Amino acid sequence: MLQYDFENSIGFWIFSAAHELTRVMNEELAEHGITFRQWQVLAWLSFLGEVSQSEVADNMGIEAPTLVGVLDRMERDGWIERVTDPRDRRRKIIRPTERVEPVWAKMVECAMRVRQRATRGLTAEQLADLQSTLASVKANFADRRAEKAAPAAAADRN
Repeated sequence: MLQYDFENSIGFWIFSAAHELTRVMNEELAEHGITFRQWQVLAWLSFLGEVSQSEVADNMGIEAPTLVGVLDRMERDGWIERVTDPRDRRRKIIRPTERVEPVWAKMVECAMRVRQRATRGLTAEQLADLQSTLASVKANFADRRAEKAAPAAAADRN
């Protein structure tokens, strides 16, 4: 039998909580005909403005080819359009369509309900501690990403 101490695994805690948040968001958003992953795209567009496919993928933490299928479905369903960047024809800019505007507030309400459920029973101090702790965990990994990026950047300069 395979052994692992899941009860002590921070990765297991984070991934299982994230999985549950994703599941509940999908349930909430289903009535609007959109998935959580598709909503993430719209949320990043709301936050960043019109950006390229690769910028959205980077912010979502997924590979650009993985995002293409999501964007294909969103474009087919009328949620987004992809337009060629006038400054760089190789670059595709993603923008939400008019279909998003009338339902965006309802989608945000879904996210707020999920947030409320997720934080039920937690004090403001516990939430602040959670945010600080997770920021520290992310920072621990950012160091490693910077180390890996340094040789690639040096190679690009040569």
